[in-house]
Amino acid sequence: MKIGLVSPYDCAVPGGVMEHILHLAEQFMERGHSVRILAPCSRPDYTPPIDVPLYQVGHPVPVPVSGSVARVALSPRLSRHVKDILRRERFEIIHLHEPLMPALCLTVLLHSHAVNVGTFHAYREKLRAYQYSKPLLRRFFNRLDGLVAVSAAARDYVNQYFPAHYTIIPNGIDVARFANPDLEPWPQYQDGYQNILFVGRMEKRKGLKYLLRAFPLVKEACPRTRLIIVGEGRLRTGFEQAIAESGLPDVVFTGFVPAEDLPRYHRSAHVFCAPGTGFESFGIVLLEAMAAGLPVVASDIVGFRQVVTHGQEGLLVTPREPEELARALILLLRNQDLCQAMSQRGRAKAAHYDWSVIAGRVLEFYQTTMERVLPARRWAAARRGRTRQFYRQLQAFRLRHSRR
Repeated sequence: MKIGLVSPYDCAVPGGVMEHILHLAEQFMERGHSVRILAPCSRPDYTPPIDVPLYQVGHPVPVPVSGSVARVALSPRLSRHVKDILRRERFEIIHLHEPLMPALCLTVLLHSHAVNVGTFHAYREKLRAYQYSKPLLRRFFNRLDGLVAVSAAARDYVNQYFPAHYTIIPNGIDVARFANPDLEPWPQYQDGYQNILFVGRMEKRKGLKYLLRAFPLVKEACPRTRLIIVGEGRLRTGFEQAIAESGLPDVVFTGFVPAEDLPRYHRSAHVFCAPGTGFESFGIVLLEAMAAGLPVVASDIVGFRQVVTHGQEGLLVTPREPEELARALILLLRNQDLCQAMSQRGRAKAAHYDWSVIAGRVLEFYQTTMERVLPARRWAAARRGRTRQFYRQLQAFRLRHSRR
């Protein structure tokens, strides 16, 4: 099968959607399928971390969206490049991620003659762009032959604006990478302290400031505790300055961490914390922590509830409540038996989200969509052919009789 995977976001900047696409591409190629990726790119010299052909289509610009920043291509000049690629590649399936985001996905939908599948990743309480542009976007939405959402939250969100049947196929994780028992923890963190791990971009919706407010309360109850913060973002400088001015010890900012090193931070930790405030459609970072055997403390928000059951794999707390967050962390740090039980349940649940399982489900969805769509298209094409033949015959008849 020849598959085109399309991202509206800058492929040179780490992000959940691009990670999703790369893992699908890797799994598909291992199963013998031909795969190409289409995405905007801010770095002409960028090469993907896996050996997959990449078409760089358009230069992305930053656009604020719900407390985050999306880097998307907005150029109206994409059409010629997109049409050339589609003509050259002749995809059987085109899988667009966030298919209604401008402008690459919309341009591909406009010109595609393949079977088009769209996956919706986002969850937001409200998006004015969908509200105001719904009449325009309906034209593109109707060109999607199959609809996928990564979670019930993402499905319910998009269904408000474009009611239809959506199949839920969640995000995946590389279970073996995080569950590898041979991983060595970082030696600098093996000093008898208990380590709380945060992984994520430093932006408002990730809620790091509430964890930083909770940590002094945790230190007071459990003095030999360290907070390890993995990630980059525009708020990092302000957070580091605030910690330095407060004199709060044992807070470590690692900055950006290469993907191959990230599991070692999980191996070095005792509890994982995700204090997000909302707009999370799915908790990938929670699943990675669970695969590594870490009990989780996370905000009780829609996307995280899809992954963690309170009291089973971890604890869910009210968002933006540092005191409640601190109490949950202290409870786990003081109760090793509870942590062990949550660790076992977390590992078992995470196994169901391995990329090999998720990619298999996506390929099954492709097959069922093609089996539904292609016969109808062939019939419609045959009917159009018969109609054209009829009108040609009618025109010839009229021409003959006009000469008499």
